[in-house]
Amino acid sequence: MKKLQYNSPVILSFFFISLAALVLDYLTGGVTTAALFSVYRAPLTSPLTYVRLVGHVLGHAGWEHFLGNMVLLLVVGPPIEEKYGSRMLLEAIVLTALVSGLLQFVLFPESALLGASGIVFMLIMLSSLAGMKEGKIPLTLILVGVLYLGQEVYSMLFVRDSVANLMHIVGGVCGTVFGFAAGKKRTAY
Repeated sequence: MKKLQYNSPVILSFFFISLAALVLDYLTGGVTTAALFSVYRAPLTSPLTYVRLVGHVLGHAGWEHFLGNMVLLLVVGPPIEEKYGSRMLLEAIVLTALVSGLLQFVLFPESALLGASGIVFMLIMLSSLAGMKEGKIPLTLILVGVLYLGQEVYSMLFVRDSVANLMHIVGGVCGTVFGFAAGKKRTAY
């Protein structure tokens, strides 16, 4: 008899916490999502402001939003966690969340941000750098970057929706930075 394996602790924990946040959203009529799982301009004297700066990546606007992010997270995340390690991946997720949370807080005071899209795009860019060899830039990075950034810039300019395209770009930039930093760290040994 085969046993289930918790094969990717950071990615699976992210999934289950996000699922719990979505269930709480439904049970509380959105109160927990507003209080903990979306970032917006709020007084710096409130401790929850600091929780939301990172916690916003765990909240989602509904099942469709959740499923769209989680399918990609569960496909792309485990190989990244295996390659770079759980600690590095957790650090990358927290830093990406913090950067996007701070930018949202400062640049867009009239709106809230929630969802794991920035984290997913960070993972996608990190994945495109996974096979990087010393002194060489993977063609996959260039192609993913051009296609992804092109789509996001187009959406920012011509599509009027509630998607936070800038934060997707921020996630992609964070993934690229983490990938190059991890590549340099590996070649330093």
